[in-house]
Amino acid sequence: MEAATRAPSIHNTQPWLFRADGDRLQVRTDPFRALATLDPSGRQRVLSCGVAAESAVVALTAAGCATDVEVLPEAGDPDLLATVIVTGGYEPDEEDRVLGQAITARHTERAPFLPRAVPDELVDRLQATAGAFRVWLRPISGVNEEVATVSLLSRAEEIEQGQPEYLAELERWVRTDPAAVDGVPVAAVPGEDPATRPSNWLVRDFVVGSRPAAGPGAAGGHGRRAGGLPAHPGAGLAGDAGAAALPPRARRAPAGAAAAGPPGRRRAPSTNRRPVAEVLAFAG
Repeated sequence: MEAATRAPSIHNTQPWLFRADGDRLQVRTDPFRALATLDPSGRQRVLSCGVAAESAVVALTAAGCATDVEVLPEAGDPDLLATVIVTGGYEPDEEDRVLGQAITARHTERAPFLPRAVPDELVDRLQATAGAFRVWLRPISGVNEEVATVSLLSRAEEIEQGQPEYLAELERWVRTDPAAVDGVPVAAVPGEDPATRPSNWLVRDFVVGSRPAAGPGAAGGHGRRAGGLPAHPGAGLAGDAGAAALPPRARRAPAGAAAAGPPGRRRAPSTNRRPVAEVLAFAG
């Protein structure tokens, strides 16, 4: 359960609930933690719960349990997204144990990207890992691709920053209390305005509501790309529907997947999590 609750989630909302019943663990979405403005369809909420279910599978595998996953097991209960079932024993190897340990090492990095190329072999490993889970990963390296992607991201950020309800929702999930058990800690958010970074790749500004008002188009960030900056990978689901966001079954990731990360950077602090007792119920 600790591993499942370490899953990443949109704005660290942790929109999941669990119910244990013998050898079964139900994974439910918590509609009271929905983001009505940013995620009106609930897609990001389902993705977050899917990662929680997969984290439970990885942790159980590392602990010596064979598992199976039933996706959307009850048509009349759409909030019940998956059931993780322990089907017997399993002899984990070193790769299983490394993947299990990677759950606690994983964290969201909101600092600027490092100004160096991503090694081709790392991209290959990430593509192999993603493909095993019906996810595609494609480097955005061509000039035309980059211009189109940057334009879309900048326009999306500009539109969102112009919506009072979006700014209010963002503010509700930014935490100034270091002991907060959910939300985005303000200490984990870079203090500088993302639009001033020497790159066209704009990222979400979590404290935009507290900054002085800028002129029209300030969110664009165009024309500041430093020469020779690396390409950026984009990823998506092969089938972008509700069930596709959930793990189809327990599946082993390709060798070396747990070590696929950028070396040489001091890691950002991990965000806090709600206590297991708050999200876990037991049958009976």
